Amino acid sequence: MTRISPRYLLQFDEPAGYLDFARFGPPSHAVLDTTARLLEDATVAGPSTVDELMRQETRAKAAAARLCGSDTDHTVLLPHTSLGLFQAAFNSPGGEVLVSAAEFPANTYPWARAEQAGLVKVRRLEGGPVTADRLAAALTPEITTVSVSAVDFRTGYRADLAALREVTGDRLLVVDGIQGFGVTEAPWEVADVLVVGGQKWLRAGWGTGFAVLSDRALERMDPILSGWTGARDPGLFDNEIHPADATAAGWSISNLSPITSGAFAAALELVEEAGVGAIAGRIAERVGSLEDVLRSCGAEIVSATERRAGILAFTLPGHPAEQVGAALASAGIAATVRPEHVRLSPHASTPVAAADQLRTALETLTRPRKPLSVVPPAASGSATPELLSALVPAVDGLAAMLGPGNEVLLHDLSRLPDSIVAIAGDLTGRTVGGPMTDLLLGLVRRGTTQDLTNYRTHGPDGRAIRSSTLFLRDAAGVAVGCLCVNSELPGAAQSETPQETFPPDVDSLQRFLVTRAIGKAGIPVELMKKRHKAAVVRELDEAGFFLIKDAVDHLAGQLDVTRYTIYNYLNEIRG
Repeated sequence: MTRISPRYLLQFDEPAGYLDFARFGPPSHAVLDTTARLLEDATVAGPSTVDELMRQETRAKAAAARLCGSDTDHTVLLPHTSLGLFQAAFNSPGGEVLVSAAEFPANTYPWARAEQAGLVKVRRLEGGPVTADRLAAALTPEITTVSVSAVDFRTGYRADLAALREVTGDRLLVVDGIQGFGVTEAPWEVADVLVVGGQKWLRAGWGTGFAVLSDRALERMDPILSGWTGARDPGLFDNEIHPADATAAGWSISNLSPITSGAFAAALELVEEAGVGAIAGRIAERVGSLEDVLRSCGAEIVSATERRAGILAFTLPGHPAEQVGAALASAGIAATVRPEHVRLSPHASTPVAAADQLRTALETLTRPRKPLSVVPPAASGSATPELLSALVPAVDGLAAMLGPGNEVLLHDLSRLPDSIVAIAGDLTGRTVGGPMTDLLLGLVRRGTTQDLTNYRTHGPDGRAIRSSTLFLRDAAGVAVGCLCVNSELPGAAQSETPQETFPPDVDSLQRFLVTRAIGKAGIPVELMKKRHKAAVVRELDEAGFFLIKDAVDHLAGQLDVTRYTIYNYLNEIRG
C-alpha cells in the first residue's frame, strides 16, 4: 500500500461512496478554513486588509509554479480552464490547429470560436486516443498548434506528453491538465500552454485555476484577451492603453477574488505536502480495487487499462447506464452517468470500504432482490434460456387449442421492460419485442411474483378480458419468465377506465406511466415543488418505471429537472 501523509487524509470528509472526482472534488478543511478566515478578515477590513488579501494571488501562483517546475513570471491565475483555453485560441499565432474530435467541449469550443473569428483554421483528429503515432500521421506543415488533454475525460487515457512534445517539434503544444494535474506524475514542462482548473482533482473549489506559459508561448502568442491587470504598469492610470505585459501576467483580464486565490493556494500546498507520487499511487490502488469488483460482477471496463489516471468507466451487460446509475445512487455512490457508460473516479482519500460499497450496489442488479425474484441471464443459470426457448413453440399451439378470442404470450424477465419473446393472437395488439403491461411491471418491481389466475381486466379498446399470469422459475426457484393467457369475455360491459394498459411499445409504456404519476400528484408540473416531484418519482419507482432504458432522462425532461436530481430523489426514497 502506498504511504501517504495522515495529515493529508485527515483534511477530507467526503463519504466513502463519493467516486466522482473527475467531475468535482469536495474541498479540504484547509480550503474551507482559509476561505472562512479570509472572509472574516474582509468583514473587519482595515487600512491594510485589501493589500494583504491581494497577496494571496502571489501565494497561489508560487505554489502552482513549484508543482509545474516553473516560476511566477510564467504563471497566471484563471477562474477556470475554459478561459485559459479561450485565451490560448484567441492569442494563438494563427495558421492551423490540430484538436482531437473526442475532446471535452471546453477544449473544442475555444478553437471553433477562434476559427469563426478568422484567427485560425481547425483540423480535427478523428477517433481514438491522441498518441504520438496518430499525431505524427496527422501533422502537416500548415499546423502551428496542437491542443490535447493530458487525460481523456471519457476513457481516462493518460497521454504521453513527452512523446507528443517530440512529435510536435517546434509547434505550440497546448495541454488541458484538469483531469491529471496534481494526481499524476507527468512532464508538465513540455507544454507551451498548460491550463488547469482547480475544482476537480485539486479539490480547491470552483473559480480556481491557472495557466503556465513557456518562453515559446510568450514569444509567439499575442495576448488579445488581456485586461487592465494584464497590462504593463497596471497601477498607472494615465488615460492611456498600455501594451500587454511580456510575462504570463499579460493573460490577466481582471483581479480575481483574493479569497478564492487563498483557498487555491491552500489546496496546492496540500498536494505539495503529500507529494504527487504518493497521491497518484494511492489513486491507482483504489482504481485497481474498484476494477476488481466490477469485473467480478460481470462488468466490462471500457476505459483505458494501461496508460490511465484516476478514471474508470464501465458498462454492465443487460443493464442500461441509467439503471446502473440509479442503483449506485441508491447505495450512496456518486458517479458520472453517461448514456454509453458509468464513470467512477476515486481519489487518494477514498477509503478501502468504497469497493465493498460498490459491490453491494451492483449486486442489487446482478443478484435477485429480496423479495424480488428476478435476475439477469448471467446470474440465473444456463437453464433459464433453455426453459423459455422450450416454451416458445408451445405458445402457438396453446393459442390454437384455445381458439379465437384468445391470446398467449411468453415474457423473458431478463429483457425488461421489452420482454415479450413470443405471442400468438391479437387481442391486445402487441408484438414480439413489446413490453409487459403496467400491472405486471409493477408486480415484478415490487417482488410480487405469485401466479395470478382468472382476473378481469380490459384491453386497449375497452373490451373485457379474463387474464392469467403464471410465473416460470428455474431450478433455484427464481422467476425468469411468465406465461400469460388473455381471453375475451363476449357480452361483458366495456370499460372507459381500464385498470391495466397494454402498450404496443416501450415508449408508449413510458409515456403512460409518467402521465399517470403526474396526474396522481394533482398539480401541474410548472407549479410543482420538490415534494410533488419526489412523489412522482416514488410512484414511478414502485411502478417499475426505472427498469426502462433512458427512463431517468425522460422523466428529468418531463419534470424540468436534471437527471442528477432524479437520482437524488431515488436515493432519498430508497434510503
